[in-house]
Parts: sequence; C-alpha cells; structure tokens
Amino acid sequence: AGPGRALPSGPSSKWDIREKVWEHLEASGLAEFPRPVRGRIPNFKGSLQACSSLRELEAFSRAREVKVDPDKPLEGARLAALQARKTLLVPTPRLRTGLFNRIVPPPGATKEILRRCATSQGVRDYSVPVGLDGKAQVDLVVVGSVAVSEKGWRIGKGEGYADMEYAMMVSMGAVQEDTPVVTIVHDCQVLDIAEELLGDHDLTVDYILTPTRTIQTNCKRPKPQGIMWHKASSILIQMLGKIPILKTLRCREKQAGKDVTLQDEHPALASTKRAAASNKVMAANKPQAAPASATVGQSQVGNEPVNPKPEGSDTVTTVYVGNLPGSLRVSQLKSALRELQVVPVGLSWQGAQHRAFLEYRDQGTADRAVSSLQGLSLGGNALRAELAKSQRSKG
Repeated sequence: AGPGRALPSGPSSKWDIREKVWEHLEASGLAEFPRPVRGRIPNFKGSLQACSSLRELEAFSRAREVKVDPDKPLEGARLAALQARKTLLVPTPRLRTGLFNRIVPPPGATKEILRRCATSQGVRDYSVPVGLDGKAQVDLVVVGSVAVSEKGWRIGKGEGYADMEYAMMVSMGAVQEDTPVVTIVHDCQVLDIAEELLGDHDLTVDYILTPTRTIQTNCKRPKPQGIMWHKASSILIQMLGKIPILKTLRCREKQAGKDVTLQDEHPALASTKRAAASNKVMAANKPQAAPASATVGQSQVGNEPVNPKPEGSDTVTTVYVGNLPGSLRVSQLKSALRELQVVPVGLSWQGAQHRAFLEYRDQGTADRAVSSLQGLSLGGNALRAELAKSQRSKG
C-alpha cells in the first residue's frame, strides 16, 4: 500500500474519517505533543520536515503575506515565513479578539527569537491585531487538516474555523479566487474522501505537503465565495453568538446591500427562529426539523433508556444513545450528528452515565438517527442507539 493508504478508505462520514485518523496516529506512535490528538488538528512525527517543503513551492517564493493557522504541526510553516522575511498572519484563537495577529519580529531578531515567534506563545508576545480594516492582502493560505484527499478535499476537526476564516478573508477582500491554499499533514492523513461529504462552505486545498511528498491537487472545485448567510448551519449560528468580528462583518455586509438573512430568519421558515434560544437546543440544519425552545429534562439514573420527556412534548420522539466513551465531549457528539444530518431539536447530555437522549420532532428523523448511530465508532466505542423506552410502543 502507498503512503496515503495506511487507513481503510470509504468511511461513511467525516466524523468516521476523523476518528480513524486520530486513532491511527495514536496507535502507530506517530502522534506528537499536544496529546491526545483526538479533537485537534493533530501534530505528528515529521511535521517540521513536511513544513520545510513549503520553501520549495513557487507560490511561497512569490508570496509577500502568508496566513498560517495557529496549530502546532504548522509551527515550521510559520517559522519558514518569518525566516523568509514575509508578513505572517495567524488567526486569533477561535477568533475571540479579532481576525488575525500580524507577527512582527523585533528588529535584528536572531534565529532563536524567530523560532519563538513561530510558537503559540511567540504569536501572543510579538503580534499586533488586524481587524476587518487591516487591509490584509494574503498571497498564500496554510491550513491544518485532520484528513485530505489527493483531489484536494479537506476535512478539519469539525469546528469550522478554517472554513470561516477563509470566508471572512473573501468578504474583506484579503484573498482572491486564485490565492493558493496549502495543507500540511502526515502521509497517513492523505485518504480517499467522497466528494458528496463536502459542503459549499468547505475549503479545498491546492497543495498537500507531507514528510515524503508534495502533491499538487489541481482542484477545480470553487472555494467558498464569502459567508453564505442564507445557508446558515448550526455551526455558523453558534459562531455568531461567540465571535464579535463575525457580527460586525454581517452588519457591514447588510449596510452594503447584501442579503444576510439567516436560514432560520427567512419568512418561510419563521417557525425555526427559536433555534439559538437555548444552549441546550441545537439549531437544525433542515427546516422540516424545526427546533424546539423547550429544554430537555434529566432522565432517571440507571441502565434502561428511559425517555426524559420535557413537558408538553407529546409530539417529540426520543432516541437513547449509550456506550459513550468517558473522554467524549458533547461538542463531538453534536458534530457527529451534524455530519450524519440527524440534528435533534434537543439534547440531554449525561456523560457521567455514558449516555445521551436526543429529541426529534418527527419519527422518520428519529429512526434515521437510530440506524445512523447504532454501532458508530466514537472515541473507540461502538455506540448503542435505540428509541427510548417510552417511545418503543409508538414505533
């Protein structure tokens, strides 16, 4: 098998692919600090070697301003940009305080100081913030990935930040259609990925650098053309609540005459407007699964999947999910549900009991959730999924 075939191909979802990559990196001894790599853009043995290939790309030689993500495996790429005296832009972590940090090494910086500037601490110590008015003109984009295909399809860690950062750069005019995008991964992260797993918002890549190869993808799939407010996913809606600069950008685009109506604000979908009302209620991806505003109560403790039905929820179908690994976070389960397109209107998380209860407005979606989740591997555990006890007679 070639270097890109260390893992079995053809998993059924992005989440399945992520789990297989994280598991393989840990099991094969390729994972590097910070550990565990699960839930992260994984650092790997040979990342510095892979990053050093960046210097050989003509696109890098031509670039004056380079945007590199803050992930640990990309530290060598940040160092290469600084050593080549290019302007380095690094997104602020989770975009909490703005869009970018511009790294400004002190005059006469030694190799050692440049090395420090490339680390996450150095980014904090030697940077100045760049906002929407920063007039950035990015010539090369370097992103981390959990998995990528030779065709340029990319899978991140599931939080959507790289896609969002790129869309925001398009909106502020910082990147053009032909701005090259590079990702840096271990050979085992280069996999076959089905194109149908990609959404319109997903960023594709033009170059893949591994410790042994430089792959030019010749990807023709268009990159995201700014933020698609009308297709607002649950991730985007959550981000609007957390990222001040995203709200500012939306206001500016509205003032400029752009339609920034969110999917759940569209008149035809007015019933879904309650989507973001509670942190316990996940925004639905599809209008027919309109979110409920009721929060989900706690269920009884025990091994039986008892339905923790909220008041006035006669029309709700509850799905029990068991055998959740102790290390699993609720955000990871939510990501998996989004990937499987079975987003519930409510979720009761009981991690200590290794289980969760999902609320669905219609029986069909609940049944699909059961069949999609049953036996799915999350965190190394095969999940158990079934209709909750009080629902079984209905089915």
